[in-house]
Amino acid sequence: MNGPLSPPPNRLRKRLIEDIAVRGFPRATQRNYISDVARIAAFLGRPPDTATGENIRRFQVEARTAGMPAPAMNSIVSALRFFFTQSLDRPDLAERLVRVSHPRKLPSVLSPEEVGRLLDATRCLKHRAAPSVAYGAGLRIGEVRALKVRDIDSERMLIRVERAKGDRPRNAMLPAELQTLLRAWWKEGRQQGVMHPEGWLFPGQNALNPMSARQLHRIVVEAATAAGIIRRVGPHTLRHSFATHLLEDGVDIRVIQVLLGHAKLANTALYPRCDAHGAHRHQPAGPALGAHRSKGCAAGLSRCAPPSRSPISSASQVPIIAVPMPAI
Repeated sequence: MNGPLSPPPNRLRKRLIEDIAVRGFPRATQRNYISDVARIAAFLGRPPDTATGENIRRFQVEARTAGMPAPAMNSIVSALRFFFTQSLDRPDLAERLVRVSHPRKLPSVLSPEEVGRLLDATRCLKHRAAPSVAYGAGLRIGEVRALKVRDIDSERMLIRVERAKGDRPRNAMLPAELQTLLRAWWKEGRQQGVMHPEGWLFPGQNALNPMSARQLHRIVVEAATAAGIIRRVGPHTLRHSFATHLLEDGVDIRVIQVLLGHAKLANTALYPRCDAHGAHRHQPAGPALGAHRSKGCAAGLSRCAPPSRSPISSASQVPIIAVPMPAI
C-alpha cells in the first residue's frame, strides 16, 4: 500500500478525465480521483480495468490493516466507485467497495470572548482582517484566501464567495463591523502598494498571488497562542464558532446551512450537538456576527437577529474611513 503511485494507463486516464469533465466536477476532484485510481493500479501492479472482486476486497483489507484513516478510505471508495461504474461500466466491482463508518468528532468552538482575545493578539491589520473574515462571514480557509477586492459588495452588505468548495458560489453576510475593518485594511494596503482594485483581498508575499493557506493557518495559531488559548485552534475553528454562535442566538439551522455553503443539512446538523452539550455556552447570548440584518441578503437567507456583541468590533477599534473603493 506504500509503493509509488503510477498513473493509470493513458487510455483509462483519458476516459476518467472525460467522465469527470462531463459531470462538471472541480479540478481538485479530478486530481483526487486520478490519484486514487493510481493507488489501486500500484496495488495490482497492472491496469485497474483488470481488477477482480477479490482484488478489490484485498485492497481494502490491506489499506485498513496499514492504518489508513476512515475518511481517506471513504474518499478512495468514492473515486473507485465512479471509475468502475462510469468509466469502465463495471458496477459489479463498485458493489464490492465498502464505505467505513466512523464517528464524527464535535468541532472545537471558541467562545465570543476567546474570539475577541485571538483577534486582539494578531500582529497587524492584515493579520486581523483575514481571520475576522473567517469568523465574521463563516468562510473556509480556501474561500478567505481566494477573495478578491471586487467580491466585497458594500451596497448589499454581502461577500460574494465565487471560488467556494465544490464550485458552488454563494453570498455570505458582511457585518458592519467587518466592513469597517476591511475598509481600514484597504486604506493601509493601498499605502503599502499591495492592494489593487482587481487584486486579491489578502495578497501574499508577492502581491500577484493570494495569501497561502499555510500563512493564514500560522496567523491564527500564533494569535491563539499569544491569547493564551491552549487547545488546538485553526482557521476552521473560527468557522465552527461562527455557526455555533449563530445557532445559540436562535438563527434557524437552514439559514446557517446556506451561509456555510453546505450542500447537505446533515453537515450543518453537527452544530446543534455543540450547543446541546453546553459547549462554550455564553451569557448574554451570542455575537451573531455575520447575522447582520441587511436588505442585501440574497433570497433564501431569512432575516437574522442583529449582533448583540461583536468580537470583531471590540478587537479592531478602527474608525470608519471614507476612502474611494471599487467594491469595498
